Amino acid sequence: MTTTPRQQSVLGKYWWVGGIAIALAIVFVLAPNASSDPDGLEKVAEDNEFIDEGEDPGYEWLPDYSIPGVENEYWSTVLSGVIGVGIMVVVVGGLAFGLTRVRRTRTGSAS
Repeated sequence: MTTTPRQQSVLGKYWWVGGIAIALAIVFVLAPNASSDPDGLEKVAEDNEFIDEGEDPGYEWLPDYSIPGVENEYWSTVLSGVIGVGIMVVVVGGLAFGLTRVRRTRTGSAS
């Protein structure tokens, strides 16, 4: 199957939409099924009995990947995942936009 230059332009320009869709699919399907067992570092701290010596952070935006006040565990996890994907889109998108502008300015092709 061949693609026209117009199709290549659209695919090349909007590839990131597919990445966001995949990330959101993972959030909706896989994140709610994640293991509630402790991670490796927490497990070692429990096994060696120094888990109580750790300090909690001074803040918790999304404690245990959940949204405080949302009673349904599935939706709480999904909403926290969607917020995480949104934050990453904004941060990475902002970096990409800024770096693209810098590159265009340096090459003299700013429009």
